[in-house]
Amino acid sequence: MDLGFETIGNATLVVHDHGPLLATDPWIEGSAYFGSWGLSHEIPAEQREAILASPHLWFSHGHPDHLSADSLERLRGKTVLLPDHVGGRIRHDLEAMGEKVRVLPDRRWVSLSDRVRVLSFSDDYQDGVLLVDLGGTLVVDLNDASDRGWHGFVRAQVRRFERSYLLALAGGGDTDMFHFFGEDGRPIVPEPQDLPGKKLAALARRFGVRSVVPFSSMHRYQRRDSLWAADHTVGVADFARGFDGAAELLPAFVRMDVARNLAIPIDPPRAAARILEPEECGDRWSDPLEAEEVARLERAFRSLERLADGVRYVRFRVGGREHTIDLGRRAPDRGVTFEAPRASLMKAIDGRFFDDLLIGNFMKTTLHGKWPATGLYPDFSPWIAKVADQGGARSRAEVARYLDAYRRRAPLEFLKHRFLERTRAVVTSRLRPGSAPHAAARRAYRLIKGG
Repeated sequence: MDLGFETIGNATLVVHDHGPLLATDPWIEGSAYFGSWGLSHEIPAEQREAILASPHLWFSHGHPDHLSADSLERLRGKTVLLPDHVGGRIRHDLEAMGEKVRVLPDRRWVSLSDRVRVLSFSDDYQDGVLLVDLGGTLVVDLNDASDRGWHGFVRAQVRRFERSYLLALAGGGDTDMFHFFGEDGRPIVPEPQDLPGKKLAALARRFGVRSVVPFSSMHRYQRRDSLWAADHTVGVADFARGFDGAAELLPAFVRMDVARNLAIPIDPPRAAARILEPEECGDRWSDPLEAEEVARLERAFRSLERLADGVRYVRFRVGGREHTIDLGRRAPDRGVTFEAPRASLMKAIDGRFFDDLLIGNFMKTTLHGKWPATGLYPDFSPWIAKVADQGGARSRAEVARYLDAYRRRAPLEFLKHRFLERTRAVVTSRLRPGSAPHAAARRAYRLIKGG
């Protein structure tokens, strides 16, 4: 292919200009989330070779289905491009491994060849977005980033191009923690999800693109203790469900020759089904914590000063024993219990990737007291998974500096988004999920937000 792109794997975009030039989020080997996730489809030899031959890599964020340690071992010696994440954890970690890293300036175009240039930016949730200009054709790689106020900027870029392609997540809601239980021990049924096609059509309208490619949703559950979540994933045939023609819907795996304006479907075989026992992933649910490990847990959570505003206590049930960490009395009378296996829990704490434990969906999470319909958002997950673990901000002063750094990059969109999020949280907390007023409030929020 002279000039164009391919989509393959979970969230891999391969850009071609007289051959492979750039591969994004290349997960081509191994599993993710402590063995819970595997790729839903195999990577065909042609696309695998193109990924391996690409001189540039771009990683959107630190989740292991995007930044795969197993895959990185096969991809050494390339130039790694990164969004300018505040805190710079990915950059520091990769440089410590000997990788050549280039942090892209936020919201500025950078040339990779005579015909290809890229623009990248990050947000306060440590997500990254990439725009690729292929000789006048625009590709917008959202991977699984959610709009944090920046859709107006992206839409303005889209308007400059006659042809545009959006690569975006439209999964079934299982790409985050949803293994929730109430204090009565019953599962908390998540709110109904829009059809995948309806989500993609809404994104097409919001960003004003001509074509949409389903993306960042191509995984399967393979751990025995997370197989229950398999019913909540989507298949490649599901993405057309609810799509209303707001744009052209392309296959999830596609080879797009932009010089000839020709889309060729890629039909990779489904990955072989396999089930991993927790022990194969290094976990024994019967193992209790050692006293020193309990102390490390307490230090980790008590250092999260902002967390104490929304959560009064965090309890861990490990190997049949409970350990409660009191965070103070500032928060409402609510808490959370995590029932987790010892090995994965301590790896997540010591490695500073607690979000991986949440997204694996084998850890059982019990909510105590009154929580919003959005579960651990916004009062728990962002403060540990985004701001602390990835952004390096744990104390109140560090969090203030972290948020201010993002505010200064785009003041109006940052402040507007935070105002809308606070307003939504206040309004929806007073309305019963699934009720007509709750649905009306959600529609009004989407309208004001812009899509």
